[in-house]
Amino acid sequence: MKPYSIIIKTVMFASILSMQACSNNSQDKNTGTTGTNTTDSSKNSDDKKFLIKVANINLEEIQLGQLAQQNGSLPAVRDMGKMMEDDHRKCMNELSALASKKSVMLPASPNDDAQSDYKKLSEKSGTAFDKDYSDMMVSGHKDAIKLFEKDSATSTDQDIKQWATATLPTLRKHLSTATACQNQSK
Repeated sequence: MKPYSIIIKTVMFASILSMQACSNNSQDKNTGTTGTNTTDSSKNSDDKKFLIKVANINLEEIQLGQLAQQNGSLPAVRDMGKMMEDDHRKCMNELSALASKKSVMLPASPNDDAQSDYKKLSEKSGTAFDKDYSDMMVSGHKDAIKLFEKDSATSTDQDIKQWATATLPTLRKHLSTATACQNQSK
């Protein structure tokens, strides 16, 4: 009896594995994926991280742009602050619609790093404010352009790829404006 029970258990185990394999294959045909494709899930994760990172950038730029309009001593810096607030608010609205379509939850308020940057900058005034704000905008927009260029080249999601590509000219305009303000505030 014991040899039969081992054989029966082995056959049952093999049957279960076979049924699981068949079940996975039929699911794969329905979803268009193959097994546990970690590349697809990591790409989705990369897209989600990109959207969240961009939301944090937009929230910070809006907040700092408002501060620049209040604390900037140069008219060019105040104007840049207005442009940053307006353009990043528009970008945030587009991003929110895209994230909603992709079922990605975006942050509603600036993160701790943005709050820290805001606090440091809000303690400055006059030419010190103009210089530090301009420097921050140059550095931040260089980083943002790299981020958007990378995602527009590597994202497998066509909606995200197209949006990132379409946003790049605005970021480049911001960098050009920030560089001009940086030169004026030296």
